[in-house]
Amino acid sequence: MEETASFAQIDLLQNSPFMRACRREPTPYTPIWLMRQAGRYMPEYRLLRERVPFLELCKSPELAAEVTVNAAERLGVDAAIIFADLLLIVEPMGFRLEYAKGDGPIIHNPVRSAQDVEGLREMEDAAPLDYVLQAIRLTRRALPQDLPLIGFAGAPFTLASYLIEGGGSRNFMRTKTFMYSDEGLWNELLSRLARSLARFLSAQIEAGAQAIQIFDSWVGTLSPDDYRKFVLPHTKSLIESISPRAPVIYFGTGTAGLLELMRETGGDVIGVDWRIQLDHAWQRIGERAIMGNLDPVTLFADLPIIRDRARSILDRADNRPGHIFNLGHGILPQTPVENVVALVEMVHEMSQRRETRSMT
Repeated sequence: MEETASFAQIDLLQNSPFMRACRREPTPYTPIWLMRQAGRYMPEYRLLRERVPFLELCKSPELAAEVTVNAAERLGVDAAIIFADLLLIVEPMGFRLEYAKGDGPIIHNPVRSAQDVEGLREMEDAAPLDYVLQAIRLTRRALPQDLPLIGFAGAPFTLASYLIEGGGSRNFMRTKTFMYSDEGLWNELLSRLARSLARFLSAQIEAGAQAIQIFDSWVGTLSPDDYRKFVLPHTKSLIESISPRAPVIYFGTGTAGLLELMRETGGDVIGVDWRIQLDHAWQRIGERAIMGNLDPVTLFADLPIIRDRARSILDRADNRPGHIFNLGHGILPQTPVENVVALVEMVHEMSQRRETRSMT
């Protein structure tokens, strides 16, 4: 009986609108989920954060699962994404991570030399991040049987940028200087990161994630030539190394000049931000699914404007199989929750297909 139920759940998940869209198959409506859908814009999350620091919340499987499930249920989205942080992996690799209030992440021992790269501890397995895997297992059990769960991690370039800069940056001067100064050392750093990330993402799939998102948040700072030389080989290697296989979403911001190269990574879905029209981006990425791409600030507008902008994106997708609706970046902290719920409902309602028999 348990095996039958397990196979039945797998069938429900694989035939969900989100998973079908990842495979560029017809869906009864356009699936939607939102980056940072569990976050500071929700009053219940803010109350939780008043008593639980961010890293402690990430490292509590029960709380992380609760936050993930509550957000998905509150919004009515077509996929949940595990509550975690892309920098969690740097701690077992030997870096001292802190989240300072108002300042974002701080790496107290950044990478600045060959000795720092040599001292980096490559993750041989995902055991040091078992709390994330536990959260995925708990979340998978608590979610509806037909609602997929997305696992995630940062891309090698974006993680390297945090490690070299010691935190966020506007111009990534240290990162680019490091990259240009010693190509061999740069490749060694990203190779170690890519191998560690592949093990972590593979473990997330084994723990119960149906799909993976790789966040390359800062890669839009690079020229196409630099991306091809310094980033593409490592991101491609990461995606090729993920096993067992699951759909991979590859997302970055400010990447309108990199889309053809991003396609070469092997990601199944390419996420795009609002700085490019969806149909133009889709033409450039070719035979890939696409995710996006409403400007997050639109959610502060009145509902008729939100509806108009969402309709414009859906029109550009033109019912073509393989579109996953999302924002072009994460939900902003001050966003009205009711507007987020309304967006989800709008996308579902406006994208309903008239002929659904062949899609079920």
